[in-house]
Amino acid sequence: MIGFKFSNYEKPEESIFEQLLEVFTQLLVHTSGDFDEAIDWLKELDKEYQLTTPDYGIDEFVQELKDKGYIREQVQTGETALTGKMEQAIRDQALEKIFGKLTKGTSGNHSTKFTGVGDELTNELRNYEFGDSLDQISMLESMKNAQINHGVEDFMIAESDLQVQEKEHKSQTSTVLMIDISHSMILYGEDRITPAKNVAMALAELIKRKYPKDTLDVI
Repeated sequence: MIGFKFSNYEKPEESIFEQLLEVFTQLLVHTSGDFDEAIDWLKELDKEYQLTTPDYGIDEFVQELKDKGYIREQVQTGETALTGKMEQAIRDQALEKIFGKLTKGTSGNHSTKFTGVGDELTNELRNYEFGDSLDQISMLESMKNAQINHGVEDFMIAESDLQVQEKEHKSQTSTVLMIDISHSMILYGEDRITPAKNVAMALAELIKRKYPKDTLDVI
């Protein structure tokens, strides 16, 4: 029988590495990217909650982090440093945590009510100006103008006949995020700085995905 068979979706079971990576990235946020401190916290959590197995421990997890390019050892100091891949994973987790499920946006910037340089064509036409891209020239309207202005028998197209189809102008924006790092952010045992870090990283990843030409500055 040819057809479709539907069933409930079952999420694949995560490996021990993936489970530890999720916890470890959160610890890196709490420790401001301090690898050694985050590993020490992970070991303490492992002792209390048995996150690993006899066949796969923290040492195996660290080795897999190296093998998969999440961390690297600095030759001069011998210290362990985070790679761009790990930083990406931290931002991804922050974005997922704050904004939920998001797909990658298409390239481009913010839409405006103005015409200009962009991707999407509009129905607006104007006379050709020096410097306009050739792919914006409306050949149908330009040939129609040429026939009206010069006739069919002595057909020719002059620069004054050319019509250009406008595009939607998309503008860049600059976002500035101010974060309080005073003592009050950790006063009375309440952690306010970690949520602020998560918001900053989630916002950075969102802008990087959807508006790659924008800028984000943190004060």
